[in-house]
Order: sequence, then C-alpha cells, then structure tokens
Amino acid sequence: MKLSFMSLASGSSGNCYYLGTPEYGLLIDAGIGIRQIKKVLKDKGIDFGKIMAVLVTHDHADHIKTVGCLGEKYNIPIYTTERVHDGIDQSRYVEETLYQSRKIIEKEKPFMLRDLRIEAFEVPHDSCDNVGYLIEYNNRRFTIATDVGFVSDTVVRYLCRSDYLVLEANYDEEMLRHGNYPEFLKERVSGMYGHLSNRAAAEFLASHYMSEWKVVWLCHLSRENNHPELAYKTVDIRLAQEGIRVGKDLSLNVLKRMTPSDMFELG
Repeated sequence: MKLSFMSLASGSSGNCYYLGTPEYGLLIDAGIGIRQIKKVLKDKGIDFGKIMAVLVTHDHADHIKTVGCLGEKYNIPIYTTERVHDGIDQSRYVEETLYQSRKIIEKEKPFMLRDLRIEAFEVPHDSCDNVGYLIEYNNRRFTIATDVGFVSDTVVRYLCRSDYLVLEANYDEEMLRHGNYPEFLKERVSGMYGHLSNRAAAEFLASHYMSEWKVVWLCHLSRENNHPELAYKTVDIRLAQEGIRVGKDLSLNVLKRMTPSDMFELG
C-alpha cells in the first residue's frame, strides 16, 4: 500500500503532520486546534477515525496544544518519551491531563504501530526533551527533525538513513540579526539549543547528500525571520555548488506555516 505525507501546519504558531496508508494514519505533533485538524483531514479525504496515534517531538506549546483532547477525548494514544510527557503534564497549554492515552517510548528503541516501524532519536533543543522520528514502511524510510539547535552526529545518522526528510529551516541569519526580536531571543533562536537556520540546513544537505534522498521538505519557518522563497533559494544554491540539482537529483519543498501542504505519496 502507498504511504502518504502532508503538513497541516508548520511554524511557530502551530505544527502538525500526517503520515499514513489508505487504512490508517498517525499525526506527528498536534499544535493546532482540533477543528482545524479535523477540517484539513476531511478536505484531504482522510477519515479522522483512522488516526491511530500521535507522535510528539517535544513539549513546547506549538507542538502539543491538542494532545490532551486527542488523547483523552478521542482515545488516541500519545507516544513520546517520559520526559516529554512530564513536560506535557506541566504545560498550561494542555487542558486535559493524559492518563490512559499516555504511551512512553525510549530513544533509539524501535516499536511497531501496525506496519510502521518507528524509532525516536535525540534532537538538541531547549525543551524538557526533544526527539525526531524515523518511520519505516515497505522499504521506505521517512525522517522528521524539527526544532534542531544544531545538526548533531545523531541527527546526521538518522537523516542519512532516510529516503524522505523533513528538516527544520527556521530562520535567515541576516533577517534574525537585523530584526525586531530582543537580543536575548535572538541569542536563544541562534544558540546551540535553539533552531536551525537556512544556511545550516543547506550546509547539512550539501555536505551529506545521498543519492537515496528522494524528497526534502523544509519545515518550521519563522514568520518574522524567514520567507519560503528565501529558505528554498538558500538550499538550492548551496546544493548547486556541490553539483546537486534540485528537481533532478532530489525534490525540494517548503512547508507553509499556516496552511496545509499538498498530499505527497512516498514511493
């Protein structure tokens, strides 16, 4: 069966992604409202009742807003590490405490959800804990790494095992430097446990390029410090310097902050 991916929203106002087969699917993060989730899925012809799980990357508000509702009202299991769950329990942005829906996983210990083999891995960020996910299905390997302070050896290892990559490109360095953020916030965003810049994402992709990579999606763009066209151009130019042709050697897409993406078939 085919595997499909889409972004419902990707940015500082809220993050939510869908990955699934014609029979079932899961969400990665749930940082947007339940009505928006249901509407987008319905518009794409996806039965909300077929959502079998939510994978959570970390406990910041733009990633967890609706996990309590999904877990406790709709009885959808919420998977993440114990430390992320503890952060969710303490978050003022989550109204419902997770009880029966709380599912604890460990980094680099694979588990199965139906036909999906899922493995969480460490991603550096200034949250209680932060993970990316490698999801394997019928020899297709999909990896998401968002809110990435820097591309650690672990992040490199998992992204280089993949065919399909979702990677943060949060900010343009010049826009951040000359923007309106207070100095402490500029330092946080650009620090070792903040976010990944367009240049850093481009450098990783250019220096670690693998012919197995089929599609790269740039995610979690800042509203104040980035533009989709700028993120795309930064990566495109850097890849071209290494002789890697966007549109020929791999497909490059930028996920929108507030609106859903197209549905992509992985295969």
